[in-house]
Amino acid sequence: MPSVHGHTPAPSVGRGLLYVTFAATAWGTAGGAAALLFASSGLGPLALTFWRAAGGFALLLIVRLVRHRRGADRPAVRKEPRRRAVPRVLATGIGLTVFQAAYFGAVHLTGLAVATVVTLGAGPVIIAVVARLTMGERLGRGGAVAVCGALAGLAVLVLGNGGASAAPAGVALALLSATGYAAITLLTRWMGRDGDGGDPFTTSLWSFAVCAAVLLPLALAEGLWPSGAEPVRTAWLLVYLASVPTALAYGLYFAGAAVVRSATVSVVALIEPVSAAVLAVAVLGEQLTGATVLGTVILLGAVTGLGLEEARLASAGRRAAAAGTS
Repeated sequence: MPSVHGHTPAPSVGRGLLYVTFAATAWGTAGGAAALLFASSGLGPLALTFWRAAGGFALLLIVRLVRHRRGADRPAVRKEPRRRAVPRVLATGIGLTVFQAAYFGAVHLTGLAVATVVTLGAGPVIIAVVARLTMGERLGRGGAVAVCGALAGLAVLVLGNGGASAAPAGVALALLSATGYAAITLLTRWMGRDGDGGDPFTTSLWSFAVCAAVLLPLALAEGLWPSGAEPVRTAWLLVYLASVPTALAYGLYFAGAAVVRSATVSVVALIEPVSAAVLAVAVLGEQLTGATVLGTVILLGAVTGLGLEEARLASAGRRAAAAGTS
């Protein structure tokens, strides 16, 4: 694995929140693209995850080569030691593999509703508990209310539309997916606390490479190549899946997660099912129900509240730091 580039300046907390919000919105469109691909391409969950990771890696590698040729890479501010960078990227890549592959498997076994509720509902709980135990992060009263509101909104959004029977194996995979998501969120935040979280672009690039390498033999066993009757449509959907909700979204996500509290990142990421619901109505022709509207309003309200709480805590931290140096 090539040596990891030096760090780029970390974004502000406000910009980090915008990055995570965009990533979560883009991830919601990935669900719609995956649904179309499952219906027409003949690809299974492992093969689809492989193509998503391999395509994201290829696109980011092209961008890196173009930037290098044009001399657009910024000089390194501080080079991350290889002994720290390699384990971090490997751990992130493995966590990414578990998160994505287990989620698609859960959707396949138990349906989108239960898989989404368990994965995105368990994720914030795991993150909040582990962040409290390992990094001393406190949600505060406002943050705790926002987390509860977000989970309630998610439950109304997904389960209020009729629900679904929960297959035990599918629920287990959804919990495994939540664990993978929690792991990469916590790792990114923990290593970003002292400015040593690595360059987000490089992290995304090599994490996708790890994910694709791990999944390749499994995808081959499942059926690697599309077999549907619409190859052009399948190709365009795969390109979109690899670019916007993968290469771009994960680069912004890693940059934002390094400067925003882990629990906040996990709740803002719950925007994903909202964007998926909007896409389902606007593109896939699904009916807009009262539960969809109510759940969306509750969830967005909770995310907005948590964002305001994050900004308040960041401002208080800056004031305390300024008072300590005066």
